[in-house]
Amino acid sequence: MTSEEHRPRDDEPARLPDMPSTSPAPEPPELATAPTTPIDHASRTPRAPRTSRGTRAIHAIRAIRVQTLARTLAQTSLPFLRGILAELAVPAAAPLPPLSRPRRLRRLPHVVVCLVAFGLGLAAMDELSAGYRLGFPLGTVSGFALGAAVALALWRPIPAWWLSLGAAVVAAAAAVRTDPVAGFPGSGPGPDWPWSGSAITAQAVVLFLLALRTPTRVAVGALSLTCLATYGLRGLAGGPSYPRPGALGGPSYHPTGAMAVIVFAAVVLLGTALRGRREARSQLVEQASLTEEERARRTVLEERSRIARELHDVVAHHMSVISIQAQVAPHLVENPTDELRENLHGIRQNALEALTELRRVLGVLRSENPEDPYGLGASAGAAPDAPQPTLDRLDALVENTRAAGLDVTTEIAGEQLPLAPGVELSAYRIIQEALSNALRHAPGSAVKVELWHFPRGLQVRVVNSRPAFPAPPSPGAGHGLLGMRERVAMLGGTLVTSETSCGGFAVAAFLPGNGVEPTDDVTRTTTP
Repeated sequence: MTSEEHRPRDDEPARLPDMPSTSPAPEPPELATAPTTPIDHASRTPRAPRTSRGTRAIHAIRAIRVQTLARTLAQTSLPFLRGILAELAVPAAAPLPPLSRPRRLRRLPHVVVCLVAFGLGLAAMDELSAGYRLGFPLGTVSGFALGAAVALALWRPIPAWWLSLGAAVVAAAAAVRTDPVAGFPGSGPGPDWPWSGSAITAQAVVLFLLALRTPTRVAVGALSLTCLATYGLRGLAGGPSYPRPGALGGPSYHPTGAMAVIVFAAVVLLGTALRGRREARSQLVEQASLTEEERARRTVLEERSRIARELHDVVAHHMSVISIQAQVAPHLVENPTDELRENLHGIRQNALEALTELRRVLGVLRSENPEDPYGLGASAGAAPDAPQPTLDRLDALVENTRAAGLDVTTEIAGEQLPLAPGVELSAYRIIQEALSNALRHAPGSAVKVELWHFPRGLQVRVVNSRPAFPAPPSPGAGHGLLGMRERVAMLGGTLVTSETSCGGFAVAAFLPGNGVEPTDDVTRTTTP
């Protein structure tokens, strides 16, 4: 074997020659302290560790993203938390409303909660004074505070929550300094801690009432602070397991922190759900009232449009008469002057222009229901060109009602004086609507129609007796009384509608003979 074969290679360390010895040879110092950095044997210089610039850049980007996310969460959550703490710091009043029905039991929830508060106060006094061995002053005051918090939650839930939480925390923290089961070996687990049974019940009732009367975020904030206080006390006692003593010499106890948090979360969830249901129901009622108001407003507009369509013929008739008289007047005078002819021609032109404008307005009103241009209903059978009815057609109306099955009698008293066309039309429509209501709601009844003529106007009275048999469901829209009211108000009259003592119904209206403009102090409408 040559000397080159015994020479060690560059890539393996040199070995000492074998020497007989009873003890193993110590390792050379240079081998024991050999650097871990890879060595380039060609140049005998340390080689830099393999780290990529791309890897460093990725780690830097991730760190920036984490910092940005943390900053964003802090910026968005801190104002929200400040708002919750600000609302919890305001002792706003939020009283529990009484029951809507029955009226004799309106205050029953308040009485029940006050009785529960009294019982919880007594139980808490006994449990904290005897179980926690807090003594007369602290145990009694803490128990009384828990009971008072339950009663206070009926009117001011947020201060009641602070009072209940403060009393429970003070009692639990004071119990850490004592050992309630000391001196009773083998007595078993100690008292419930950090929440006693009465404290859990009182705090649950307070949180439930708070969730019923405050927004959800406030209830969740109160629940979160309660949970933080619970786990803070458990850390103060050194852990949740019995019988491990606390870090500050606390007692051996039976842990109730987890159970209390579950109970508190359940009551807050229940209270929030009930509050959401109550708010949804209130919104539905409000929406229904708005819908009813909108329906009533639309009904008024429809009735006014119907009255305007009917009165158009009356006004158009007068305008037509004016136009014809202005056209005929020059032929009734011998040798009329040019000035007279010009004035009469101007009167005729103005009448024709007014008549044209009235027809345009009527066209707009009729365009809503071309099949029923006058709004009289599909069964009215009135053609667009038919004249508007007056009291001269009252006998035909009564005969048609008798043929439908009602016993109708008429009575006309007083001297019949000339009435304005609008007054006669309104009187006819009021009688027609009253008879229609009697047919619809009082089948088989006896109806009496009375017309009393006075120098100042006309009084109309329609009275029906008790129905002979129950009325079937009516498909009508129920706008009859509203239409009467609008017609009477248009003429400045008075309308009274009421039930009679015998179970019937009466409609009485007074219409001024000349159809004066309505005023606030003249128009009066009375309904039962």
